[in-house]
Amino acid sequence: MSGQQGSIRIVGGRLLDASRDGEQQTLLIRDGRITAVGPAAEQGEAERVIDASGCTVTPGFVDLNCNLREPGNGQKGNIASESRAAARGGFTTVCTSPQTSPVNDSSAVTRMIREVAEAQSPIRVLPVGAVTRGLAGELLSDMAGLAAAGCVALGNGSLAVSNARILRRCMAYARTHDITLMMAPVNDALASDGYAHDGPVATRLGLSGIPEVAETTAVMELLLLAEETGVRLHLSQLSCGRSVDMVAEAQRRGVAVTADVAMHQLLFTEEALAGFDSRFHVQPPLRTEADRQALLAGVREGVIGAIVSQHQPHDSAAKQAPVGATEPGLSTVESVLSMGLHLVRDGELDEQQLVRSLTAGPASVLGRAASLDEGAVADLCVFDPQACWRADDQTLVSVGKHAPIRQQDLFGVVRSTWCDGREAWRCQG
Repeated sequence: MSGQQGSIRIVGGRLLDASRDGEQQTLLIRDGRITAVGPAAEQGEAERVIDASGCTVTPGFVDLNCNLREPGNGQKGNIASESRAAARGGFTTVCTSPQTSPVNDSSAVTRMIREVAEAQSPIRVLPVGAVTRGLAGELLSDMAGLAAAGCVALGNGSLAVSNARILRRCMAYARTHDITLMMAPVNDALASDGYAHDGPVATRLGLSGIPEVAETTAVMELLLLAEETGVRLHLSQLSCGRSVDMVAEAQRRGVAVTADVAMHQLLFTEEALAGFDSRFHVQPPLRTEADRQALLAGVREGVIGAIVSQHQPHDSAAKQAPVGATEPGLSTVESVLSMGLHLVRDGELDEQQLVRSLTAGPASVLGRAASLDEGAVADLCVFDPQACWRADDQTLVSVGKHAPIRQQDLFGVVRSTWCDGREAWRCQG
């Protein structure tokens, strides 16, 4: 990580975290940690003073699902470019998907990711390892070896482990070694060849559909196996209202399950594809307004504890084709905050719910904390909620320019991002 640690006082900002509702207070940072908050922070000596007047100060955002494209061919980005984009978006910790080339299914690949991140990333990069070799869903990877090499969790990326016997073995092994499994619920047979929600929009446009049951049957299978094995399960990228209901019921039964949702699922529906806009070819697909409302309710109620970017940068050619022939995914990590503030302005989430879902919620899935308390690691996001910016080819840091909202005024400019007390991003504008 770049930058130097030192003593820093941040003054004039509204502090907002899971236990603070936006009161203006001073922060003092020393040697990478928050050493004082409030009046005590105003008295301590500081080498540098940051004026955060008009800004909101939160813990640094934590992303449980981010594709950094390294190892890979570099066309779609790499750890250096995409972690810098994440810092620009206010993220201080990102979990990188095992869907790399080669797949992160060995300790050698894990170590390479960590070494490159240490040398080139301004923020914390945490590898998620592959639970099966090559993500093929057939043979278990060296799960214990991956965890020992630094993987914070194991999963199968956006792919299914279709064989229930193998999935049960994965869970039993993970439970034995106290490893969290991050699994995307998808039934391959039901989702096969689809790329849009199986509903009226897909029918009208002649697009191949993915029914809701392709997710919900997988959710049920994963929950039942998790309950039997006792594994710590995290369900990634929910898209259906019925999935939220099943997760809530399992949590009430005491199943050790958490869940996340991609920010674009909270803002857009299947109607985004109505103009054949290939940017919105995503997996899982954007679904109905009823599903969107149920996902928002899940976030408000804490059933869904984390909002993720599901950042998938592509080169321009990957999105320049008929919808079905394009590659799925949006370039989102720089606009997650702005999309969230849009939901706050519309009254669909409040500030604390948004910040909790980007900080303390995802951090807890990793067994970590994210707060502005004295003694906490100085991971911070300082943003101006009233300032505007536009996402376009010139302003986006990511190699992927296919942001979900382009050429519109977006509220929420990240003025600076701090990771371990080091400045990872500073807005020049």
